[in-house]
Parts: sequence; structure tokens; C-alpha cells
Amino acid sequence: MPELSRFLGIIIYMHFNEHNPPHFHAEYNEHKAAIAIKTLGLLEGRLPARVMSLVVEWAQEHQDELLSNWNSISETGEHRKINPLV
Repeated sequence: MPELSRFLGIIIYMHFNEHNPPHFHAEYNEHKAAIAIKTLGLLEGRLPARVMSLVVEWAQEHQDELLSNWNSISETGEHRKINPLV
């Protein structure tokens, strides 16, 4: 599971051979969630409200990079790190 970014105790990653729609995973302490890249909506799991808002803020800034990573990981298994929020 490639780690894409890490900030403020939040870990952002994607899995290999993942199902559609394109999404990423966020983990904060014991909380985990899957978030759609295009809509930034919650697909499954739960994050504390403040953490979710930080993840969405970060994802808005990096939507193109997230989608590029989704395609690259799906096709070749390669990924690129994405700058953290802070």
C-alpha cells in the first residue's frame, strides 16, 4: 500500500489493484476512511470532523496528483509522493 503523503498525524495512501471509483485512504490514529478523488466524498469509514476537513482541504489542492497516482498505481504500480498540507 503506497504511502502518498503524511501530515499532522494523518497518513494518505492507496492500495494496488483497487476497485472503482478512484479513491484514496486516510488514516488517523484508529480512524480510517476511503475518500473519492473526484467528489471528495466519504466512501467508507469515519474520521473525526476536524481531520476530515483537513484531508478534504489537502485533497482539493492535489486532486490532479491523486488521480495521476491512481492511474499510475493501477497500470504500473508506481506512485509519486504528494506534498503534505503543512
